[in-house]
Amino acid sequence: MLITLISFLSGIISGMGIGGGTIRIPALTIFFGTKQHIAQSVNLLTFIPTGLVAVISHFKQGNIEKKLTFKLILGGIIGAIAGSYLAVVLTPGILRRLFGIFLFIMGVYEIFCKEKDK
Repeated sequence: MLITLISFLSGIISGMGIGGGTIRIPALTIFFGTKQHIAQSVNLLTFIPTGLVAVISHFKQGNIEKKLTFKLILGGIIGAIAGSYLAVVLTPGILRRLFGIFLFIMGVYEIFCKEKDK
């Protein structure tokens, strides 16, 4: 039952554009004892269908700037390759700390720096 609740919450967060990994990865490592590398791999796999649904939805609503698409895809592919390499060579402890630092920075950004909707 817990995995269903975590999946549901991470799906809602993903649909909002925040990223379900902020819930999914800590939940898998804390509640289920999953290794950090495995949790991040599972997160990446679940991103594929979630991202596809989001792209289709946003495309239908006209929310995609087509001029930026190629640059973002290219940057994303390069970043994914670099991130995959780093994830493999880093120890689980360092990977966990880096992920925690990333979540902290994103949390501070969301609270203090993000421009409020008008």
